[in-house]
Amino acid sequence: MATTSAGSAARLQIAQSLAALRQRAGLTLTDVAERVGCSKSTVGRYETWQERARLTVPMVRGIAEACGATEAEREALAELVRGQGEGWWVGDPAIPEWMDPLVGFETAAEYVHAYANILVPGLLQTRTYALATHQASDVRADQDEIERKVAARMRRQDILERENLHLWAILTESVLRTVVGGEAVMAEQMAHLEEMSQRPNIDIQVLPYSSGASAAGSGGHFLILGRDDERRPLHSMSVVYLEMHTRGLYLDDPDDLQAYKLAHAYLRSQAADPKASRKMLAAARQEFSP
Repeated sequence: MATTSAGSAARLQIAQSLAALRQRAGLTLTDVAERVGCSKSTVGRYETWQERARLTVPMVRGIAEACGATEAEREALAELVRGQGEGWWVGDPAIPEWMDPLVGFETAAEYVHAYANILVPGLLQTRTYALATHQASDVRADQDEIERKVAARMRRQDILERENLHLWAILTESVLRTVVGGEAVMAEQMAHLEEMSQRPNIDIQVLPYSSGASAAGSGGHFLILGRDDERRPLHSMSVVYLEMHTRGLYLDDPDDLQAYKLAHAYLRSQAADPKASRKMLAAARQEFSP
């Protein structure tokens, strides 16, 4: 279960940074706990971003100091603890609890690498396409509830207006052929993808049927969200989000991160290049157009 705190992105940065500092120092959880004067489980909780325990500046600074962190590194972590604020999505009934961390990560990320094999990713959906997907999946929801969920999805797309956010989406050809909401909706969606693919901060590639088996194997939709800051390493973060029907799964284990990053890199090499992909989107749009 993911934390409901709007500070999920900050908590992830703190957890990953403390773990990196400990590993850099060659210390175990027990070693750090003895130096700080706390329990091993306390140190472990601070290295686990999904832990609900409240973070405190003194403890974060203490753990970092025990790991040999510089004063600048300790203060950077303290700033992250102090900066855990609330986002627009907190308390919004249109955002389910399990999606709260995702919206926080999207807001903090500088890159989003996506792979989709059935539906267009939420960040690239038109309003009518999003409405059709919710109508199909939220069969027990009334129209007002669906409209609120669509509005929330549209608001999430505000991050694409940021110059420092890069979205790189790999869409299988099945995404272009799965008819959602009817041909008019699909024509509009394909046109939107064409338009978005021309933005300098967005790359869209299509993985054609002819490419055969791919690096994604039998896996489904996933996102890699992160921020790499060489000047301030403790401000970096990275997480994988796996899309499921009623919940999301978040992975931050280094081996998992590396595996998904490698898979996305291979998928980029297998997919049609951006120019050829745009032609495929245009062809799909024309096929759906009356």
